[in-house]
Amino acid sequence: MEIKDPIIKSAVEKLSRAVPRALLVGGYVRDVLLGLDPKDADIEVYGVNADALVPMVEELFGRADVQGESFGVLKVRLESGHELDISLPRRESNTGKGHKDFFIDSDPSMAVEEALRRRDFTVNAIAYDLLKEEVIDPFHGQEDLKAKVLRVVDEKTFQDDPLRVFRAVQFAARLEFSIDKQSFILMREMVDRGDLDHLSKERVTDEWKKLLLKAEKPSIGFELMRNLGIIERYYSELEALIGVPQEPEWHPEGDVWVHTLFAIDAAASLEPRTLATMLGAVCHDLGKPAATKQIEGRWRAFGHEELGAVPTKTFCRHFIFGGDIEKSVVAITLDHLKPSALYRNFHKGEMTEEQYANAVRRLLKRLRGVSLETFLAVTEADVRGRGITKETGDYPEGKFLRDIVRRYGLEDAAKEFLLTGQELMNEFGLKEGRELGDLIEKIEKARDEGKISTKEEAREFVKGTLSH
Repeated sequence: MEIKDPIIKSAVEKLSRAVPRALLVGGYVRDVLLGLDPKDADIEVYGVNADALVPMVEELFGRADVQGESFGVLKVRLESGHELDISLPRRESNTGKGHKDFFIDSDPSMAVEEALRRRDFTVNAIAYDLLKEEVIDPFHGQEDLKAKVLRVVDEKTFQDDPLRVFRAVQFAARLEFSIDKQSFILMREMVDRGDLDHLSKERVTDEWKKLLLKAEKPSIGFELMRNLGIIERYYSELEALIGVPQEPEWHPEGDVWVHTLFAIDAAASLEPRTLATMLGAVCHDLGKPAATKQIEGRWRAFGHEELGAVPTKTFCRHFIFGGDIEKSVVAITLDHLKPSALYRNFHKGEMTEEQYANAVRRLLKRLRGVSLETFLAVTEADVRGRGITKETGDYPEGKFLRDIVRRYGLEDAAKEFLLTGQELMNEFGLKEGRELGDLIEKIEKARDEGKISTKEEAREFVKGTLSH
């Protein structure tokens, strides 16, 4: 095993010479063995007690932040931007239902194999001694890396922290690994007996973020959650998508669940890959179970955008994504069909370019707080998730909308009133108050309806309104 990053190599060598033994462990070793070039490293230090470790690390690297009172991980941020997580070998045992209900016993004299046994999967239970150039792999993790398999190290210690089931989900998706049969059975048993019920929203949210933002094919994780019973037990909003039919002409890929997984993977390949983008792809069709009906022999889902708002809110509240994210995802869900519908109407000659531009301005006003590119990434993912548009094909609906936004300066126009309150007070002698607010609303309504579009037309509208 070769550490190619000179900064990590130098930092680990420095620490290794200052303590009896320091080993690279966990994800860093796994990723290097996979041929990747990680920038953050986990290091386990042997032969030094906790009281001595902190000043020693600070002397070597400057400030070290202690992460968690019980866990005693020292986080070192190097000037290069690299991060080191330095810890002591420890034993953990679950004393209750929550993750805080743990007994933690750090033991600098612990055998390396015992320390590695507490880790979740064999591919994460490999250590590397840089000074000796020795790979320590007591659980045959390298064999599982080659076979692309996630295998539980120790069934007893694995069950001490049920979050490891979610870790299996995001690892399987990120690494594109399968789950060992016995490990799958164990995790399914943990789900069925409710071991995951008491996990905090914060910890589950962290694993979901890794799934959504780090995996090239997040759908692998979603299918695994379905097979493990997680979707059925915890995410009824997603479970409702399974088996909901779609008209093959528009959705040859299959039911709404299958389409959603295709859309999620498509979103992962687009920019910007933000949390709002990925969640928008997850939630965009949550209204279809309630809306889908067979009409004249064809499957239709009229109104599923509006019907998707409530299940989107409910789904987001399983997590700690934040209110702004929830609002953005709801806004995206409500309007995700608009780019395609407007493009189709314009090219059928059902609206002029000016009418199209005004409709886009109203759309952007509703999407206030959501970036245009985030919104269009979700709508493009929806189209690509139908199996109709090739992965590398054009998305003309988005290109045309962007062109119109630039040509008409619509991003700014959507954020500004045609006539401001100050302009109305200066030009028409109005005073602040309810009458002024009502007048601004009337102007904007007339603008939205396409009756006026310029400041001069707005002034004439005001004159007419005030004269009545």
